[in-house]
Amino acid sequence: MSYQHYGISPQLVERVKLKMKNPVIKERIKGLVDGLTKADLQDRAKVKRLVKSAASVLNERLTGQQEEQMVQFVIAQKIDPRNTLHLLKLWGMFR
Repeated sequence: MSYQHYGISPQLVERVKLKMKNPVIKERIKGLVDGLTKADLQDRAKVKRLVKSAASVLNERLTGQQEEQMVQFVIAQKIDPRNTLHLLKLWGMFR
């Protein structure tokens, strides 16, 4: 399901994609997600901390509603970071 169905704006996604092209920011985000497991990405508290940390690194101000929409999106995707097919599905969603 598309991130837009969760109320996440395409403009926000495009800004984040543009910022992720900066190698310094990309490495900081990679450091945040390094070692995450499927269980971590199903834990609401951990995902919320991750969203807040990523927003800080990206210098994006998120409202409480935007944070909650992103948390719901991540949990609903049931992402397994060790599963290549899951990662390809996400890649396709944000191309």
